[in-house]
Amino acid sequence: MGLTVMRRIRFCAGHRLVGHDGKCVHFHGHNYVAEFYVTGEVQDDVGRIIDFGVLKRKFKGWIDENWDHAFVLWDQDTNGLQAIRMVEPCRVFELPYNPTSENMARYLLEVVCPELLHDTGTHANKVVIWESEESCSEVTLG
Repeated sequence: MGLTVMRRIRFCAGHRLVGHDGKCVHFHGHNYVAEFYVTGEVQDDVGRIIDFGVLKRKFKGWIDENWDHAFVLWDQDTNGLQAIRMVEPCRVFELPYNPTSENMARYLLEVVCPELLHDTGTHANKVVIWESEESCSEVTLG
């Protein structure tokens, strides 16, 4: 039997979408919500597959260190990276693809989650990124 838990992390970040045909081509920010869905087979003596506090420490720790109050920009966006780096202090995270909510969720699921959960006996099978109260992207394994 597989069990799934979810941990929600809130953060603020800026980005821009290269090639967008609307307002999102400009620098702007969001109050994001990331939902991490973690599955496991084995429950501990308490009945948990993983403690929610462990998930908070791992996921919020990574988000706080890398994305919260930073600009998340595509590593190919030389103009945007150059502009952001003119400001000091500067906080920027270079994503290997355009920072759409889909790609941000994909990066968390494919790169960050395996790294953070490697020693827990669990794995993430879904990440949802909310850009606003009305708009989100979901990426699942499989």
